[in-house]
Amino acid sequence: MANKVVVMKFGGTSVATPEARMTSAMRVISAKEKGLQPVVVVSAIGRKGMPYATDTFINLLKEIDPNVEPDARELDLLIACGEILSSVIFAHTLKTLGHSAQAFRGGQAGIRTDGVYGNARIVSINPTALFRCLEKGAIPVVCGFQGTYSEDRSLPGGELTTLGRGGSDTTASAVGAAMQADAVEIFTDVDGVKTADPDAVKEAPTLRQVTYDEVAEIAHLGAKVVHPRAAEIAMNYDIPLWVKNTFSDDIGTEIVSRDKFPGRRVTGVTHTGKLVFLQFDLSGADQAHRAKLESSIYGTMERYGVQLFMLNVSPESTGFAVPRAQYPIVQDVLDGLVIPVGDGNDRLVYVFQLGSPTPEVETQVELLKSLGEVRRVGAVLTEGCTMVSVVGHEYMQQPGVFLRALEALESGQISVLQTSDSDFSLSVLVPESEAMRTVKLLHGCFGLAEVV
Repeated sequence: MANKVVVMKFGGTSVATPEARMTSAMRVISAKEKGLQPVVVVSAIGRKGMPYATDTFINLLKEIDPNVEPDARELDLLIACGEILSSVIFAHTLKTLGHSAQAFRGGQAGIRTDGVYGNARIVSINPTALFRCLEKGAIPVVCGFQGTYSEDRSLPGGELTTLGRGGSDTTASAVGAAMQADAVEIFTDVDGVKTADPDAVKEAPTLRQVTYDEVAEIAHLGAKVVHPRAAEIAMNYDIPLWVKNTFSDDIGTEIVSRDKFPGRRVTGVTHTGKLVFLQFDLSGADQAHRAKLESSIYGTMERYGVQLFMLNVSPESTGFAVPRAQYPIVQDVLDGLVIPVGDGNDRLVYVFQLGSPTPEVETQVELLKSLGEVRRVGAVLTEGCTMVSVVGHEYMQQPGVFLRALEALESGQISVLQTSDSDFSLSVLVPESEAMRTVKLLHGCFGLAEVV
């Protein structure tokens, strides 16, 4: 097409009120008046607690009976209503301003997924309907967070699936890739990617450029500015990706590939929410059984969708941190988990025990003794902690960086419970009560107030 396509994604706060929707709509109209062809992607209206937010829809089912888990298929049908409402309302807002617009569900926009309810991945996009909409001079408004799966092409329609938290960002990047867009712009309520959470560092500056790798790392480590999948898609298709503030004229943050980034530096400091750290003692396990025990732990966590932080493995143990909100799941599936190994006279039975032994675990151990020798795999729990991470572009592996960070925390008398690092970050586990002070200390330690 002759005119440049730009995908403009608006998050929940950008469509939460009539005033916010009007501001967002004017940004779309401004892009069109500049000769661009905007394609809009919207999230559900508002955030937790608001009537049309995703969490509100989920609670509608949970309130019926908290003990009955909603069916994943029906849950996707319900929570997708948030984006459907948002797209129709946004399209109508554009019409009231004199611009033709048309709302599209994910499936109508040509988005096909792998059929995993609640956390689907986009497998293909056929944007024919979106191009036709543009050819008519109208503005497409696409529901973020959703697509369609059809196992049998002979059946009418298809199954509606959602893409998981942050899925509207993924929709925007994928639509941008499919339409060969000139840019994808993610509009939110902050000026862009900042060097730290403004709640911790009030004057944290906005970064003008970050790499795709850094954004993915920042997102995994707690700052939900852009979904990692969105950054990955934009990187793979070399599409300029921007994070901008709907409500200000700040130019925002451009997300670029490594080869376009000028040199090394520390990018920022981020932190997670409440965590529980578990350290499993494997010293009592036979060496030949360790692989099976570790795969049981990590395979179970993957199966139940538990997010893991600060993984560590040593000759005597293995450990990780999990979000406090997910710890009940971990407790349910790991505490008392039985792993039999060997057979006949060589049979061993391992029983996992999280923290102090419960009567249920004690009873289970007694019952299992008839099957063979029973060994416990205990896990020491550290509650009330959080992870603070320093993220950097080709910087973390330089000699002395970790020492510098630890010395800064020692001088601030902050207890470091655990450490870990990767190519793009170094992380410390600290008491939750010290989270904000840790962020401030590390922000100052690496001179991030002067980053531009």
